[in-house]
Amino acid sequence: MADKKKQFAVIGLGRFGGSVCKELYRMGHQVLAIDIREQKVTEFAQHSTHSVIADSTDEKALQSLGIRNFEYVIVAIGDNIQSSILTTLVLKEMEVENVWVKAQNAYHHKVLEKIGADRIIHPEHDMGIRIAQHLTSEKIVDYIELSDEYSIVELLATNKVHNRSIIDLDVRARFGCTILAVKHGEEINVSPLPDDMIYVNDVLIVIGHKRDLKRFEEEGM
Repeated sequence: MADKKKQFAVIGLGRFGGSVCKELYRMGHQVLAIDIREQKVTEFAQHSTHSVIADSTDEKALQSLGIRNFEYVIVAIGDNIQSSILTTLVLKEMEVENVWVKAQNAYHHKVLEKIGADRIIHPEHDMGIRIAQHLTSEKIVDYIELSDEYSIVELLATNKVHNRSIIDLDVRARFGCTILAVKHGEEINVSPLPDDMIYVNDVLIVIGHKRDLKRFEEEGM
């Protein structure tokens, strides 16, 4: 079954917003690209469904774009913290369901929290954590921090688990983690069954407490 295509609006087409916009559009979603700079809007015309020049702090301008119809609005305004805060405020007052905002610093984060941003992103911080995880373990393929305590990690299967079944590994009982999916080459097995086999170089997508994931990585793999 094909993935359901979603509608996204990306406000601010700098390095972060631009990369989010391009990737969502590449994945086949409908993407409205918004920036106050004409040059950026022209640049992203070919990387979005629609690209428009607009001042995102102007409620009427956003209303005319039908912003309320979008499932997700990503506020990726770069250095102008005031514009980012005002845009977020306007979007939440317009009852946009999911407003994800890039934060510049702790002060910015605190204000965004207070005015109701649904998710606050720190790209440099998040990427720093992921790179550090890659550098410190050859088994870690990717790493997503869900909270201070919980993460999802992609682990490369070693010879230790080669040709063993999920039930044989008994990851949940032994380590308190859950295997969400297994990648085997280009194929991905979501919600694998207990009898499904693991082979060397498969990628296990595992969720759990950071402490338990670390133990599984060190002892189980």
